[in-house]
Amino acid sequence: MKKLLEQIIKFGFVGFLCFFIDYGIMVLLTEQFKVDYLLSSGISFTVSVVVNYLLSITFVFETDKEKNKLGEFVVFVFLSVIGLGINEICMWISVEQMGIHYMISKIGATAVVMVYNFISRKLFIEKKER
Repeated sequence: MKKLLEQIIKFGFVGFLCFFIDYGIMVLLTEQFKVDYLLSSGISFTVSVVVNYLLSITFVFETDKEKNKLGEFVVFVFLSVIGLGINEICMWISVEQMGIHYMISKIGATAVVMVYNFISRKLFIEKKER
């Protein structure tokens, strides 16, 4: 249980860092470059996924050192694409259907995706105990 709690804390730190990367790029693209919020949210999410992968396999999850890293990255990206879909749906519902500002909507969408990310990565990325 202690190991799981430590892992959740590390995941939280990585998640917050990647959130600021994600959020910052989204706001920059939307506000400064007038990119549509859904497109800028997708771009920023994608950049944060790469950073998240590198930090997750380095600091959060114990991965199999013998495992094919390209295959592992493909699985990580696949899981992240599902996360991106969840993010975009949450953004669209909260902005278009509920009338919540996109900057606030992103916070809620990130919380939902963060839970999904931890569970899916724990199941599919982390080294299985033998």
